[in-house]
Amino acid sequence: MVQTPSKSVTLDEFLKLPETKPASEYIDGKIIQKPMPKGKHSAIQTEFSTTVNVILKPQRIARAFSELRCTFGGRSIVPDVSVFTWERIPRDENGEVSNTFLVAPDWTIEILSPEQSQTKVTKNILHCLNHGTQMGWLIDPDEQTIFVYLPKQQPEVFDQPEQKLPVLSFANNLNLSVQSVFAWLLE
Repeated sequence: MVQTPSKSVTLDEFLKLPETKPASEYIDGKIIQKPMPKGKHSAIQTEFSTTVNVILKPQRIARAFSELRCTFGGRSIVPDVSVFTWERIPRDENGEVSNTFLVAPDWTIEILSPEQSQTKVTKNILHCLNHGTQMGWLIDPDEQTIFVYLPKQQPEVFDQPEQKLPVLSFANNLNLSVQSVFAWLLE
């Protein structure tokens, strides 16, 4: 995580800046660049998004977006995966997916990178939950553990291979276990 030292910037000023690679986020008046995703992170992110989109997108139930900028509640963040129910996907005047998402995702998924602060990532998940997100996952590939966050509830820890992972009601067709998520690292 790289924090850009500079004078205080407003959210509007931040949104006018050119995008960075990896993406920068605007949190509490500061610009913080995300770490570059590495192999485990990228594998889980790609497989998770693909799984959601293969099962839920054809039925127009929900869609997963990787590295999508979401701006709401005074922050502009880029979750590793953002899942939106079909009717909540922002659309432009042509009915196409909008370039600007000014709402919290229904489900936010963060995948911890080795050099990333778990505290910072957890704060982003909690920010999402405080602004309408229904569920957050924090996936830790090194510990093979998934933390599941729900609004106004204590987080749950999933670290046993056979444990079935909770999903939102619109995603009941997803049958994911701790083992199936981390098996993506072997494929």
